[in-house]
Amino acid sequence: MRYSYPFTQPTTMKAYLRIARFDHWIKQLFVLPGAFFALPLTDASTQLRGAALVKAILLGLAATCLVASANYVINEWLDAEFDRFHPTKKHRAVVSEDLKPAFILLWYLLFVALGLGLGALAGRPVFFMEALLLVMGLLYNVKPIRLKDVPYADVLSESVNNAIRLIIGWVCVSPTLLPPSSVILGYWMGGAYLMGIKRFAEYRMIGDSQLAGQYRKSFKYYHEVSLLTSSFFYAMLSVFCMGVFMIKYRIEFLILIPFLCGLFCLYLQISYKPDSAVQKPEKLYRERGLLLYAAFIVALFVVLMYVRIPALDAFAENRFIAFPGK
Repeated sequence: MRYSYPFTQPTTMKAYLRIARFDHWIKQLFVLPGAFFALPLTDASTQLRGAALVKAILLGLAATCLVASANYVINEWLDAEFDRFHPTKKHRAVVSEDLKPAFILLWYLLFVALGLGLGALAGRPVFFMEALLLVMGLLYNVKPIRLKDVPYADVLSESVNNAIRLIIGWVCVSPTLLPPSSVILGYWMGGAYLMGIKRFAEYRMIGDSQLAGQYRKSFKYYHEVSLLTSSFFYAMLSVFCMGVFMIKYRIEFLILIPFLCGLFCLYLQISYKPDSAVQKPEKLYRERGLLLYAAFIVALFVVLMYVRIPALDAFAENRFIAFPGK
């Protein structure tokens, strides 16, 4: 049942466009690291090449954007009764305008059809992963399960979409193989850290535990300390899993570890800013320091992909280092 709420604006076509959150499509670029990892780590015999590769990546990225919009549509529609308690989300179209359920359903089904259709054109593995994204959207938003309302499950279930995006990018390059489990788990936990810090920033911004609980049910069980400590836990797991991957597949990547730790710290620092962009990740492009630091890490990753550092092999060897002079 929809809540009864006095609408303050007339319904417009623009309102239906806004709930698809096209400005959030930038977050679907998390697909690309999957392709980036797959190129050097999989055998050429398992990879698509040339025009077929470019086509698969573009179709996979477009399909992910459309499926994400399908999930955003039901997210906004089903969150309307809670968003009216949020300082800024109360201005969303589903709260302030009288949108029609039939049009919302049609809009959702259109994105589902287009997203799955493009996913099928990109290949069967991409289609299956896009379908999984849709399923996760339903589990996260729709009662009686609605994982969004369950503490810790809300963060873990939404951030698993990061891992799904990684796999989509990977299978666009190498359709017959899956990424190493260490990479999948590391990417998932990295996403959980980002989501946990987003929750932390939101909770601090609202500044009232009772009002926060009305806006998001899981906030009834959280407080600033629990949100920070759980995010710290996700960050440690992410770095651990990525470290396992680096030791197994390319020891030179270990040099990235302190810089990844620095990236987590910088993101936490940004969350303390008033009206932080952490609450709206699609606005992170405004954080130039963060972007420059992330670009440096990407550049270092590319360099380490091709530069061999034999001295680092000691980290993977099962031996002790002799004491000097003995």
